[in-house]
Amino acid sequence: MTTSTSEPAELPVITPELVSLDADLGATKDAVITALAARLADAGRASDAAALTEAALAREGQSATGLPGGIAIPHCRSAAVTHPSLGFARLGRPVDFGAPDGPADLVFLIAAPEGAGAEHMKVLSALARALVRPEFVEALRNSTTADDVVARVNEVLPGTPTPAAAPPAAPATGSGSTGDGGESEAAAKYVVAVTACPTGIAHTYMAADALVAAGKRDGVDVKVETQGSSGSTPLDPAVIAGASAVIFATDVGVKDRERFAGKPVVASGVKRAINEPSAMIAEAVRAADNPAATTVESGSPGGEQEEAAGNVGWGTHLRQVLLTGVSYMIPFVAAGGLLMALGFALGGWDISGPAESIVLDNSLGDLPDGGLRIYLGAVLFQIGTMAFAFLVPALAGFIAYAMADRPGIAPGFTAGAIAVFVGAGFIGGLVGGLVAGALALWIGRIPVPAWLRGLMPVVIIPLFATLIVGALMFLVLGRPLAAITTGLTDWLNGLSGGAVILLGVILGLMMCFDLGGPVNKAAYAFAVAGLNIDDTASLRIMAAVMAAGMVPPLAMALASTVLRPGLFSEAERENGKAAWALGASFISEGAIPFAAADPLRVIPSMMAGGAVTGALIMAFDVTLSAPHGGIFVFFAIGNVFWFFVALAVGMAVSAMCVVAAKQFARRPGDAELDPGAAPVPA
Repeated sequence: MTTSTSEPAELPVITPELVSLDADLGATKDAVITALAARLADAGRASDAAALTEAALAREGQSATGLPGGIAIPHCRSAAVTHPSLGFARLGRPVDFGAPDGPADLVFLIAAPEGAGAEHMKVLSALARALVRPEFVEALRNSTTADDVVARVNEVLPGTPTPAAAPPAAPATGSGSTGDGGESEAAAKYVVAVTACPTGIAHTYMAADALVAAGKRDGVDVKVETQGSSGSTPLDPAVIAGASAVIFATDVGVKDRERFAGKPVVASGVKRAINEPSAMIAEAVRAADNPAATTVESGSPGGEQEEAAGNVGWGTHLRQVLLTGVSYMIPFVAAGGLLMALGFALGGWDISGPAESIVLDNSLGDLPDGGLRIYLGAVLFQIGTMAFAFLVPALAGFIAYAMADRPGIAPGFTAGAIAVFVGAGFIGGLVGGLVAGALALWIGRIPVPAWLRGLMPVVIIPLFATLIVGALMFLVLGRPLAAITTGLTDWLNGLSGGAVILLGVILGLMMCFDLGGPVNKAAYAFAVAGLNIDDTASLRIMAAVMAAGMVPPLAMALASTVLRPGLFSEAERENGKAAWALGASFISEGAIPFAAADPLRVIPSMMAGGAVTGALIMAFDVTLSAPHGGIFVFFAIGNVFWFFVALAVGMAVSAMCVVAAKQFARRPGDAELDPGAAPVPA
């Protein structure tokens, strides 16, 4: 690689100062990542070691980065990274990074800037690909100096004309190759594959090369398309057409999946392709010879048959579908709800009634009674109301999208709109979205002549799925679902005493269980979907959910920066400083770095405080008319004093619980954090 003192972007990704050999960086992966992040920051590769550590640990919390053979590749993108860099440690004391065959002694921290370009990502992915090659790994273990490690790494990076830099397979079958579609493609059997992971830095490319290398060993030609951060080179349509079967090794959706329609498919997460590439190839070969094998469905991002092929159960698939709908719904909630709250702040609590007429009948040159403040309040409230009105249609539309891809969007949105129209609300949106997605899938599987296939996803499927789901919602499902929604609303309004407090406890536990995960989102979606400024019960539920969701980051901030900093690592103390702002803003994910590093002691402690806060919110009859914003929407909180009392009590309970858990239920590695406290024997 070339270097330049005038252009930081041309610095080499690894230098001797970023290498640690035979080092003892701690007993946990958190300690190793923290040490490597600090090394990068000291070398001027990152502006904030704590922020880089937090980003790497957050990625670690999504899935383990340990690989077979004693390797670990923690990686992340972060705004704190100033240049794509590799920190390397050969550990004297191996550390568990979650690999199936034991701890790792070779650790690469791959750090990419937030907006890293394609060329930078290719450099980082080249290293990841090299790590599936035994000779490269062995060379790292045998290196005697930091300079040797740097030389070995540079050999596999782009731009170095050495044999080691060559991909592990011939170009026609190499990972990411389009194949040339030439001379003998039709004569020989081969398998195509797509690999993709959420970050798109490492696992995407390692899985690709693992499949290619395993194919060479097993005598199967494998052509792989990598859909990662360094870009995607799509497989040639002729190559796809001639393939015997397709492997999807992905943790995210496959782009342009319809290209593979009709091909026998084997699907799994990306890590299985790294750990068991030969098994996946063998399954693909068997599927190619099996007339009853599962095939890729046209117009579907992952039909139930394909999910079954990847050993994903019905329950997991349903959860993924529903969470897709909720995740796309939340931006409408945040934007619409906060704008409505600002409208209240400017125009007063009675602005909701006349807002529409004020906006239609007045202008900046013809202000209503009350002047500019009232007019702007009405405008903000009306914008928020219109954005909020998309909540249920967006939920239903993207549930259908998750099931049937783009052909499901129109029938899904229509089903959601009808649910609102007939009064079926959130429950109607859930059911309507599922029905719309199922109908779009079913219609997409109907055999049609070749001349009609091009019209299926853009005309036929949306038209007939919308017609059928609309008729079902109006004629069959709408009234019963509306009755259920009305009954639930009446039941919530009728709760009192112990029942309403129990509801607060349950909501508090859910909000703190997985910190932004499915359970947390289910509680939040339940609250925002029923939010109605004229419904006191819904406002109390919203208050309980937001207050409980603020507890985890604030409690961890209190524990790690005020009560007992000595029980936490330096990185955790830095995370604790940031968690104050995150918690105040109702971002539960601010506690994830703590929970990911120590779930058994942190999560129960957070749930205890969340339950207390939820119960107190209900007991004190606190209400909230804004769906987000934390303490910054105090003007939308009813009984605001008791809101802060409930939040403070829950925060204190969680903080004391986590301090007690770390003090009295100690792990052997904790002694170095607080020398004054003896660890419990292992």
